[in-house]
Amino acid sequence: MARDLYHHAVRTALEKEGWKITADPYKIRYGRVNYEIDLAAENVFAAERGDEKIAVEIKSFIQESVPNEFHGALGQFLNYKLILRKIDPKRKIYLAIRQEVFEDFFQYPFTQEALQEYGVDLLVFQPDTKEVVLWKNSSDTAN
Repeated sequence: MARDLYHHAVRTALEKEGWKITADPYKIRYGRVNYEIDLAAENVFAAERGDEKIAVEIKSFIQESVPNEFHGALGQFLNYKLILRKIDPKRKIYLAIRQEVFEDFFQYPFTQEALQEYGVDLLVFQPDTKEVVLWKNSSDTAN
C-alpha cells in the first residue's frame, strides 16, 4: 500500500495528543475483500468516557482537481464507515485533511452539506507542526 504524503505527520499528531497507534495500516476483511484504512488508534486516557477507538483515513488533496479528489475520498470514507459499522462498531472513523484544505475547499457550501449529509467526521491537521488543530464532528453546526 502506498502511504499518503502526510501519513507520518498525522501519525505524529495523534501520538502527541496521547493516542496509541494500534495498526498502521488497519487491515480489515469484509466478505472476500481486504481493505486497509491508514491508521487505527486508541485513547485509553479518556477514563471518564471509556476507551475511545478511531480509524483515520488520510487524504492529501494535492491533485489539480480538488473536487475530483473529494469525490474519491468521500466514496472511500463511506465504504470504510459502512464496513466498520459491521465489523468494529465501536470504532469511529475520521477523514484527516490539512488545515489549508479545510479552510478553503471544505468551507464551500456544497462540501459542508455533503459532510453533514453523509456523516463525515474530520481530523484537521497542520503538516508543518505535526499537530491536530481541529476535531470536527459532522453533527457540529459551527465550523
